[in-house]
Parts: sequence; structure tokens; C-alpha cells
Amino acid sequence: MDEIEIPSYFLCPISLEIMKDPVAVSTGITYDRESIEKWLFSQNNNTCPITKQVVMDSELTPNITLRRFIQSWCTLHASEGVERPPTPKTPISKSQLLKLFNDANSPTKQMKCLQRLKSIVSHNETNQRCMETAGTAEFLASLIVKKTVEASLAEVSEDVIELRRASDEALSILYHLQLSGSRLKSLLQNNIELIDSLTSIMQSGSYDSRVYAVMLLTSMFEVADPNQPISLRLEFFLELADILNDQISQKASKATLKVLISVCPWGRNRIKAVEAGAVPLLIDLLLDSTDKRASELILTVLDLLCQSAEGRAELLNHSAGLAIVSKKILRVSSTASKSGIRILHSISKFSATPGVLQEMLQIGAVAKLCLVLQVFDRGSKTKEKAREILKFHARAWRNSPCIPTQLLA
Repeated sequence: MDEIEIPSYFLCPISLEIMKDPVAVSTGITYDRESIEKWLFSQNNNTCPITKQVVMDSELTPNITLRRFIQSWCTLHASEGVERPPTPKTPISKSQLLKLFNDANSPTKQMKCLQRLKSIVSHNETNQRCMETAGTAEFLASLIVKKTVEASLAEVSEDVIELRRASDEALSILYHLQLSGSRLKSLLQNNIELIDSLTSIMQSGSYDSRVYAVMLLTSMFEVADPNQPISLRLEFFLELADILNDQISQKASKATLKVLISVCPWGRNRIKAVEAGAVPLLIDLLLDSTDKRASELILTVLDLLCQSAEGRAELLNHSAGLAIVSKKILRVSSTASKSGIRILHSISKFSATPGVLQEMLQIGAVAKLCLVLQVFDRGSKTKEKAREILKFHARAWRNSPCIPTQLLA
């Protein structure tokens, strides 16, 4: 194979390998489909690798003539060890998708169209990218919103079931599209009603739909603009709390915790999460948690919530709140320890009553802080926070035998 001279125009300009499925971009240059899709979609480039011109239309046009030349040449050299690439299946076209969207407006054809879209999205990644560029995500999002609203207004139970079935099917397709970050960001910015619809699905949807809803929310919030405040209704946090409480699956629980981490940096959301009962629920989950990643996520959420007076009060009201946070420090991971120390720092700085200080002494939190000073490297922010806590309350704890004499000095 190495001794055979391969025509240069058979090689993909990116990978320099024989093209299996040659396709042309809008600039007129032909590439192998797998290579150019990776360049455009996975690596989020918007230019032609050769011409450096902006690719205005991301739809790829199959170069059938070149593909046949390559296949013929490979067949001709089969005796020399050259394998003929199989004829690729033609991916879904934009025109076919637009027809499906149009047909889906008919109530009698809607479910059939959705099932067809479900079949297309499960076929391969190429179809997923074609569907994304054709506006499938926007179509499905608007359909979910429409069906959810109609279901909330319907009076006949049979109608409600049918409407929910359509929204569940659309949500399943939207989740399995595995949208790019830019498309997810656009979906969040331009479909505010979608959040309310997903909240409704988390409340009354099927098992799978509740999971898809929270997983999709996780993906959307992870790419949201950090400078853009996201104000959410109390109902949103109540449904997230229900999913955590129901423990549908580890995957769903971790996704829910990630959603809380994404939206709780904003003060109003923090307070709503506390009002939804998140703090005692998280403490109970932490008490039972043996999973390292789950413990890290729970402590991260608690750290965010304890940055509010309401969150700190809820943690202190729980009989095991301070104890379990202290216990997890130096037992789970460095990440968990950092979150735990930040929680104790918030408590000791803003909510340190004599009773709280005495409890920290009794449950071993003070001894744990001393241990942190020995374990963490010099200059570590976690070590400095532990030192600050001990300095804040040196008078209250100075007679404690767990504090070394040199530290008191």
C-alpha cells in the first residue's frame, strides 16, 4: 500500500488519507466527511481549513463523482492490498427535515413525524449535525412549549395524555441530538418558555422525561453566559428538590446538583433553592452518600447556599449539618475539603453564636481545622481560610486541648 502512488486529489486535505465519503463545503473545497465534521462541529471552527474563508452554510454536499472515482481506483488496486471504501448511507437533507417539520403541524401526522425524527437522530452523528443546522432544536423546543401549555389547559384526561406523549417524544429527540454548546446557548437565550415547560415535565412527566429534562437543563446552564443573570421561579427549585428526593437515578441526581451549581451563584436563586427545602435535603443525601463525585457536588451546592443567611440558618437548624460537613473534610477529596472549609468559614464569620462555636468544638470541627493546617500546603487558600476561622474565635476555643500550644501562640 505504501508503494502505491495515490492520486493527491483522493486524499483529504486535513487527514491526508483516502476519502471514504468526500463532501464539499460552501467554499467549494472537498474533504472527507468525518474530518470536516470534526473540524466544524466538534472543534467549533467556522472557516474552511484550506481557503480560511468563513463557511456560510454548514450543510455538506456529497461529491458523488469523486467518490465513484475513488471506489473504482481502489477496486482496480485490490490485488495490491487496497480496500474499497463502502458506499456511505446518504444523510438526511435539510429539505427532507423541513418537510417533516411542516408535516408535524398536522395533528394526524405529528406522532409519525416525531417517530421518524427519532429514527433519524439515532442513526449516526452526521444526521445529528444535519438536524442541528436545519433548525431541529428550535422546532422541537417550540413543540415542547406548545404541547406543555396545551396539556395544562386541557380538561379531558385522554387529551392530556396524548399531548404529554407528544412533548415527551419531542424532548427525547432534543436530548439525543447532543447539541453543540453554541446551539444550547442560543436555545436558552431565545426560548425562555422552554425552562417553564421543562419544569412542568419534571413535575408530571414520565420517568424518562424527567431525566431528559434535568439532563438537558444541565447542558444548557453549563454553557450559559456567566455574566447574564438567570432568574428562575420557585417551582423550578421545588421540582429539582423532588428529583433529588425521589432519587430517580445517580445520573439524574448528579445532573440536578450540576443545575443547582450553575444557577445558585445568583442571590435570588440561592434564596429560592433554600425556600424549596434544598439544604436539609442535601444534608440528608450527604449523610448517606458513599459516592465521591456526589459528595463533592453536594458540598459545592451547600457552599453556595451557605453564602446566604437563609442557607446558613437552615444548615445550623439541621442536627447533623455541621457534623457531616466537618466529617467529610479530609475524607473524600481535596475538592470536597475545600468546599467544606468554605462552609465552615461562612458559618464562623457570619453565624457564630456561642452555641454554634461550642457545637463546632464538640463535633470535632475545631480539631479538623487544626489538621487542615498541617495537611494543606503553605499558601493554599483552604489553609488560609482554616487559619482565619481559628483566629476569629481563638478566645472561645483557647482552652480546648485539641488546639496545639504553638498554634495559640
